[in-house]
Amino acid sequence: MLISWNTTKRCNLFCRHCYRESGPQADTSGELTTAEGLSLLKEIKAAGFHLLILSGGEPLLRDDIVELVAAAKAEGLIPAMGTNGVLLTPDLAKALASAGLRGIAISVDSLDPAYHDAFRGQSGAYAKTQAGIENALAAGLRVQINLTLTEQNQGEFDKMVSYYEQKGVHAIHPFFLVPTGRARSMGEEELKASAYFSMIRNILERQSSTALELKPTCAPQFMPMAKELGLAQRFTRGCLAGTAYCCILPHGDVHVCPYLPVAVGNVRQTPFSALWRDSGIFNKLRDFANYEGRCGQCADIAICGGCRARAYFYSGNYLAEEPWCFRR
Repeated sequence: MLISWNTTKRCNLFCRHCYRESGPQADTSGELTTAEGLSLLKEIKAAGFHLLILSGGEPLLRDDIVELVAAAKAEGLIPAMGTNGVLLTPDLAKALASAGLRGIAISVDSLDPAYHDAFRGQSGAYAKTQAGIENALAAGLRVQINLTLTEQNQGEFDKMVSYYEQKGVHAIHPFFLVPTGRARSMGEEELKASAYFSMIRNILERQSSTALELKPTCAPQFMPMAKELGLAQRFTRGCLAGTAYCCILPHGDVHVCPYLPVAVGNVRQTPFSALWRDSGIFNKLRDFANYEGRCGQCADIAICGGCRARAYFYSGNYLAEEPWCFRR
């Protein structure tokens, strides 16, 4: 099981698609303190989670981020991080590795600096991010590239695989755009229908020719498609929201996933382990008989699940059918 903790809403960039609507001017008052974070880590472990993803906003803006990484490791969790990489200096990368950070996911949206910088809202971000990748690799961290796919940059995927396998990166996870947060205004750029499934197939087939781990994210139909293509997967299910994954926001609200703005409670009022165990929302998601439409009738619901965030955006119902499913 894995969990994301958005450690802060503040970010040094202002990305077009940010699900948390983060930026340099974000209000950080009332965010979980170091002491609250340390207690939360114990609760996360007690709930049975193994992999902790520290993200944001930009987690490297937290002064206590190295301390939190070390504490997570001491609790028996596997600490990882999602970052834009801009602030990842050689010394900070080494400090994170020494504290026990196992891996780091760094966002890159194109090998074209102009596209990346425009998408991330800051001139020069691309060069700093590439330096951050090099610093992470030099520190011995497992490096994953997170690529947010849109209609404009879908052609970048194969180029990035070729480029980053030469760099010694370990994985590329293409994220399929979900219209939530600031991305609500980007619906026309979301891959849909044939483009959506063509890209999933491309990612699955490209895996056979590279040592990089390639995983379609927010595209849970990759699991039944892989089954139909006879391609083995180490993953167990496409959408893990509420079943083996959830997200904790900077102020302690617990959401089903970062892209699905449905709260199940707050860790300041209820221990996280109790929320994970007892939440009616989580328990509905764990019983596939509750899923509606074609998802509820699908023989592959156990390995797919449909994107709950995309279902929610288009219908207002997180149990509704996945709108881009090819089983129609």
